[in-house]
Amino acid sequence: MPRPGGELVRTVDQLAAAQDRLAGWISDLTTVHDLTERLARTTSLESALDEVLRAGASLVGARRGLVALEPADGLGPERTVGLGLGRADLGQIETIPRGSGFYGRLLDGLPESGPRDAVSQPDILGEDDLDPRHREVAARLGYAASYAVPLTTGTEPDPGAAHPHGTGDTETHPRGTHPTGTHPRTDVPAPEGTAARPEGTGSTRPPSADPAVPESSADPAAGTRGTDPSGAAHRMGAAVWLYDEPAEPTERQRHLLGLYLAVATEHIARQLTLTRARAAVTAVREELMPSRLPRVPGVQFAVRHRTGPRGGGDWYDVLPLPEGALGLSVGGVTGSGPTAVAASGRLRASLRAYAVMEGEDPVAVLSDLELLMRLTEPARTATALFGFAEPALRKIVVAGAGHCPPLIVGPRRCEFAETTLSAPLGMLTCWEAPSVDLYLEPGETLLLYSDGLVQRTGEPLDQAFIRLQAAAKSAAPSVRDDPEALVEHVLRTVLPDGLADADSEEDVVLLAARF
Repeated sequence: MPRPGGELVRTVDQLAAAQDRLAGWISDLTTVHDLTERLARTTSLESALDEVLRAGASLVGARRGLVALEPADGLGPERTVGLGLGRADLGQIETIPRGSGFYGRLLDGLPESGPRDAVSQPDILGEDDLDPRHREVAARLGYAASYAVPLTTGTEPDPGAAHPHGTGDTETHPRGTHPTGTHPRTDVPAPEGTAARPEGTGSTRPPSADPAVPESSADPAAGTRGTDPSGAAHRMGAAVWLYDEPAEPTERQRHLLGLYLAVATEHIARQLTLTRARAAVTAVREELMPSRLPRVPGVQFAVRHRTGPRGGGDWYDVLPLPEGALGLSVGGVTGSGPTAVAASGRLRASLRAYAVMEGEDPVAVLSDLELLMRLTEPARTATALFGFAEPALRKIVVAGAGHCPPLIVGPRRCEFAETTLSAPLGMLTCWEAPSVDLYLEPGETLLLYSDGLVQRTGEPLDQAFIRLQAAAKSAAPSVRDDPEALVEHVLRTVLPDGLADADSEEDVVLLAARF
């Protein structure tokens, strides 16, 4: 005979179970949301890969891992990033034959199931057909299980893959226990800022408690398989997490990892695109700059060139001229990015040609450059300083167009050269500024620099010039005698705390010539 109120008890139990499931879903989704927010704050490919490794480790209950970045298009960059693994450890892992290694099988394709499926090795040392080298490396590094997933773009979570909440916690790991003998979601601290899962949520319900939950395994590939219209996934690499004891992630952990990677791979792809673009701009800029400074008897050179991620339009040059003379130039065009880099390269090449033809007259060189800019670069302006140096006489004839004055640094003086002011190239109605003759004493160094050196300080120009002069004066005698040490000292003193290497639209050029 049914007990009075039995129906009410069952109804209350069902409501409690539904509320428990809902709380678990909210907690899990909050965790994934917090992790993706942290990922979105990364601003470089390296930091994004590091964050994906940390987040994935917290989601699958692992302590160590690595990402093998190996884009399928072959355009690179290729690198391996580790979590809890040193460079020597990563080197040992890379000696494992790709067919036996966890991520190599993903990158090369799995014959039995395709290149986009996860690879789970819950008991590596227990595998009878394990490659001897893999067994040796696993024993040496102390990992007993691994879980690897591909990193592919164009991914969206599979709407047909229901949340496997309530099924994974009762899943039995190999040898009957989780690596640490604890709940798989609590053995690894949750990342800072993530929501903790309610105590006991989802740990006692049978799989059938939620009719929307499939009893089949929720492969994270459901959240990471993405294809373009032709049906081909864009592979960037693979991520692997390592367990210290035999284990594998639960269904819920795999599902949450899939949700996270669906967003993370797109972020990595964007950072990869930016990294390639910056590398291309850097390569072009380096090819447009002197590959090395010439060796000239009686003169020592040193240079520092810093630029932002978008690339700037500053240039420098040291050009050997007939009869032992030298052409020294520093300049920059307005703007930043690839177009500014290209314009800078064109002007530098043109200035070289004019210097060979009439370098002994710097005013004529810059006048020709001004005319060229009016005809070919009408929308741009540029500053430039050109000096015709005769090392044997320690004499330099200098002309400038809107550029900062050189700084003479020596044992007995540290002063700016008195150059005549002129408007920048592209803004001159006629050339009115004559050249000036500079005579350097033995042991003196001439510093030529771009305006970015003083503008990056953030101070008014008069204060920035005072800072530059004070930096040169503070150099010890041994530093003044070494151009390499001098430019490094001046750069780090004028732009301390990483300002010289910070992202900026202003290039920094510092060229030293010691006679």
